[in-house]
Amino acid sequence: MKNTLIALCLAVGFASGAYAADGKAPTAQQNKMGACNKDAGEKALKGDERKKFMSECLRAKAPEAAAPAEPAPKLTPMATCNKAAGEKTLKGPDRKKFMSDCLKAKGPENMK
Repeated sequence: MKNTLIALCLAVGFASGAYAADGKAPTAQQNKMGACNKDAGEKALKGDERKKFMSECLRAKAPEAAAPAEPAPKLTPMATCNKAAGEKTLKGPDRKKFMSDCLKAKGPENMK
């Protein structure tokens, strides 16, 4: 177990360098691992104490305020047309025709 944790720490350490070289931003888990590793180093923890600290730190849930807000996902033409058909309460052949025309136009806003 101890060797596994050490290997994981080293792998994340090397991987973060590779991500930086590729121009990709580190993942949230990589950021968390780096922060926990830094805290453990500042506290000069060694052996089982470090292992226990790292385990607890990595399991801890990140504060909600620190999480970046994600933008609302853009609806696909199918979802947009389906929503518009639902708002018009279309059923049967009328809904089928509306959906077909809407999807050909790639959204209700593009329909003639």
